[in-house]
Amino acid sequence: MSRIDTDILISGGGVAGLTAAAAFGTAGFSVTCVDPQAPVTEAGAPGSDLRTTAFLQPARSFLAEAGLWERLAPHAAPLQVMRIVDAGGKEPEPRVVKDFNAADISDEPFGWNLPNWLLRREMVARLQELPNVRFLPGVATERVLTRSSAAHVSLSDGSRCAARLLIAADGRHSPMREALGIPVKTLRYGQKALAFSVTHPIPHGNVSTEIHRSGGPFTLVPLPDLQGTPRSAIVWMERGPEALRLKNLPVADFEAEMLTRSCGLFGPLTLVTERSIWPMISQIAERFHGERTALVAEAAHAVPPIGAQGLNMSLGDLRVLLDLARAAPERLGDADMLARYTRSRHPEVKLRVTGIDALNRASMMGAQGLRDLRAGMLNTLYSVAPARKALMRAGMGMATRN
Repeated sequence: MSRIDTDILISGGGVAGLTAAAAFGTAGFSVTCVDPQAPVTEAGAPGSDLRTTAFLQPARSFLAEAGLWERLAPHAAPLQVMRIVDAGGKEPEPRVVKDFNAADISDEPFGWNLPNWLLRREMVARLQELPNVRFLPGVATERVLTRSSAAHVSLSDGSRCAARLLIAADGRHSPMREALGIPVKTLRYGQKALAFSVTHPIPHGNVSTEIHRSGGPFTLVPLPDLQGTPRSAIVWMERGPEALRLKNLPVADFEAEMLTRSCGLFGPLTLVTERSIWPMISQIAERFHGERTALVAEAAHAVPPIGAQGLNMSLGDLRVLLDLARAAPERLGDADMLARYTRSRHPEVKLRVTGIDALNRASMMGAQGLRDLRAGMLNTLYSVAPARKALMRAGMGMATRN
């Protein structure tokens, strides 16, 4: 039976876990990252994650420090404008359209959008460049026993790992969080999200468009052109039964439904990937640490995909953890460091989870009077320039950093 001694063991090889491995590895720590599944790094391969991730402005410097941004930048579509469309009238037509332009607060776009499968491909390639990082796909964490000096983890390949810090990046159903007995609060919406990509005849112009009617937002996020044709990623949120009905429609019927739901803003939408479906919840752990363990990303918090907050909150977790580790590397994973981590992150994350929960519930409104109220609130917020700019800064995470 082999034994691995490492500074940091990361349980979970999704986008957050791979980013953590690159960031801590680049900073000089010895890192082992494990995941039960090998990452799917091609768009058309079975099990490919067809969602996309928008990295907001503050994320770029963190990705650059980890040696990732130079790999990702050539594939990224900039997000210059966030457009909110209220189509909550009796007919599915735009009645309120408001643009939030990054130029109002910055010389750079709000962020950049990339496919999740491509993120995994480039992140795995980065890990291969780091001699102090060991990535073990197909290997799971099975049991964890923590002591004041280290976390001792049994792995599914029969080996054992001793780490000064265990980072749980193993998802919303985190086995590591459950093993440590950390409570979690979960809010369910009876809602699911369809994720897929389309082409369309009308260019997106680097505008991310979020269309509200009922059931949840229909969001088109720019992607680089596909063979010269404008392309966008779509997240279509609906109540569960309706989402399942849409997923199972023949392609022609699904495309007709998309044209109606998109209000025809981009012309006919042509489906160019499979349709994946994901349950929507909001969730936050009672605390973000246990003995020798830090919870990050969806092991700590999960939100519906509104305002590109999910992974960007996860990168906020990693930035705080890395700053604490670099400030006092001799105290990596000790009780004081981890308590500081929870104190730094939990209040901010709780506030964002609460806000996104409210936005999602507003987007689901079905009664006409409530939809009219939503449209009026959008008009009011947009009309007050200081409030509009404050919302944009807060959405990018600039309010707490500048």
